[in-house]
Amino acid sequence: MKKQKQRSENGARKTDRTSIILSMFREFPNNKFSLKHLASASGGATKEGRRETLEILGRLFEEGVVEECAREKYRLMQTHLPHYEGVADMAPSGSVYVKVEGQESDIFVNQRNAANALNGDRVEVVVMHRGRNGQLEGEITRIIERNRKPYVGVAEVGAHQIFVRADSRRMPMDIYLSKRTYPDVRDGEKVVVRIADWLPGSKSPVGELVERLGMAGNNDTEMHSILAEYELPYRFEPEIEEAAQAIDARVTAKEIAQRRDFRGVTTFTVDPADAKDFDDALSVRKIKDGVWEVGVHIADVTHYVRPHSVIDDEAVERGTSVYLVDRTVPMLPERLSNELCSLRPHETSLCFSAVFTLNENLDILEEWFGRTVIYSDRRFTYQEAQEVIETGRGDFADEILKLNGLAQTLRKERFRNGSISFEREEAKFDLDENGKPLRVYFKEMKESNQLIEEFMLLANRRVAEFVGRKRKGAQNAERTFVYRVHDKPNSDKMAQFRSFVLRFGYQMKAEGNKAVAKEINRLMKKIHGKKEENIISTLAIRSMAKATYTTDNIGHYGLAFDYYTHFTSPIRRYPDMMVHRLLAHYLAGGKSEDKEYYERLCEHCSAMEVRAADAERASIKYKMVEFMLDKLNEEFDGHISGITEWGIYVELEDTKIEGMVALRDMTDDFYLFDEENYSVKGREHGRTFTLGDEVRIRVVRADLQRKQLDFDLVASYDFDTKEATPVE
Repeated sequence: MKKQKQRSENGARKTDRTSIILSMFREFPNNKFSLKHLASASGGATKEGRRETLEILGRLFEEGVVEECAREKYRLMQTHLPHYEGVADMAPSGSVYVKVEGQESDIFVNQRNAANALNGDRVEVVVMHRGRNGQLEGEITRIIERNRKPYVGVAEVGAHQIFVRADSRRMPMDIYLSKRTYPDVRDGEKVVVRIADWLPGSKSPVGELVERLGMAGNNDTEMHSILAEYELPYRFEPEIEEAAQAIDARVTAKEIAQRRDFRGVTTFTVDPADAKDFDDALSVRKIKDGVWEVGVHIADVTHYVRPHSVIDDEAVERGTSVYLVDRTVPMLPERLSNELCSLRPHETSLCFSAVFTLNENLDILEEWFGRTVIYSDRRFTYQEAQEVIETGRGDFADEILKLNGLAQTLRKERFRNGSISFEREEAKFDLDENGKPLRVYFKEMKESNQLIEEFMLLANRRVAEFVGRKRKGAQNAERTFVYRVHDKPNSDKMAQFRSFVLRFGYQMKAEGNKAVAKEINRLMKKIHGKKEENIISTLAIRSMAKATYTTDNIGHYGLAFDYYTHFTSPIRRYPDMMVHRLLAHYLAGGKSEDKEYYERLCEHCSAMEVRAADAERASIKYKMVEFMLDKLNEEFDGHISGITEWGIYVELEDTKIEGMVALRDMTDDFYLFDEENYSVKGREHGRTFTLGDEVRIRVVRADLQRKQLDFDLVASYDFDTKEATPVE
């Protein structure tokens, strides 16, 4: 019995020792371990311990798990190194970071070990070792699936071949095209290509031509290039246009009879001066002293666009309209967006409306949702409505002033409840007839904008509450709906933000969601009009979660709403069309719709929203670089707006245009990146540059193709004394 117990203990000890040894090899897969080290680390370097360890290693050797690389030195066999599947994220250097689901950090792969993998490829990667900084480093062993995303670039046509220099920094290699296959491609032409193959030993991947866009530098070509880069369409296929033209535009007496009629109520639209689609209108009338009826009337797009029609399928695919610097790429054909659905002045229009009866305290005495018919009495621009607000004179002055008063009260109430104010200046351009930027200016949010915004927010919130709130009785079951949600901020990101603003002398002590929101609002008021405003508000936004569409409601933190949706822009957003259909269905007494189906649509629309925003930013970057083309070698004041391991980003004070100072070009010292403190520091002299520092730069390069500005650092300023220190 005693011997059996001893054997059992010995077996358990060996199992434990085996487990420790295996975990050491797997934790440090590229290390060579001595017998003595393994014995000591796994339970003791005694004679007995070394003997047991040798036995374990002998067994692992026979199983092909380890190999003896020198006398009594062992390492893990290549086949037993940790293997993962992930997506390749290519850096401008040609190195790859493999993103593996469930892994905290990416796996770094040097270009020589990348096995011709490209950005977005699904790959198999083997972890070789852990670098000095703790970064896992590996080797790509197999490309599981090539990414079919197209690349946009400029064709360089030689005597016997064509090479395409991609615009994207994530494609550092030139792409080869066969001149025999594509003899019409011209030198300097913008083209769209897909990767067909990349053979081992070849310097360049082989591409196939998707589309020719025109000569580089032409404004239309460049805007189409941006859309192509993000796989966004810039035209409708003929069948879509034909389907739109075939829609019956008549507003029949029968249709009017089925709707609530607002044609006798004062109604108007307020939009930007250059707007072509008017998708929302406001009506207002006095019920009695101190009580007003306000109608939020939204274009009834779903009356004209039937589910699963060719127009609807195209709208689903697009998800949203795209707003580039010089054009709008609509979600719906112009026949719908600018004609049938647009709430044009002095025309009868079909709408889906939210109507509220309010008192002066903004108590909602009654609310009604349903289909309506309206007649817009006037189309105001924001500037025209603002003039009425400021002077008290003009068309429908009483109505506008009353609505503005209600809107401002709604706004104050919203912020009192914890809504966060992020009103970043929006860059706009004056362009000539060829699309060349003549001036950069910034759009300011005024009361006329707020008037429209507050009533749209009210309609969106109350529609979401109407569908989403639990109801009494038999109908208490949850109903599938599309929500616009915004999660609470990450506590670690908020802690970083607090420490960052502290260097400017601003304190944020609050904890808890509402308290944090109020602190952020207080901070935004303090920084308004100051040089650090843009950088602090940018970082505040980055500290927040991203708003998305989903069928699972978690509320909207940024607006401080428990329920929120998008109901008010169906001409330009597909989620609003989904909301219209779901609301109409539930108003008619319909049962809950298929949640999984709507969730898939939500995920797609969220992704398309991000893609459209990226394209918009790319068009702004392009115009900013174009604006700076004739300003090479000129000096400008700015501040540090971003810091990475490869450079310092500087935003110019007057224009908010951003460019980069490469660390390799800062030759006065060797600068090291400090991620935690948003800074770079010179190794020899200790000079530090931090996010928000005021600097002076010289413009040295403007690369239109890469949408990139390169600066040289001329001087930095002391925050307190404003004394300039030259950078040699």
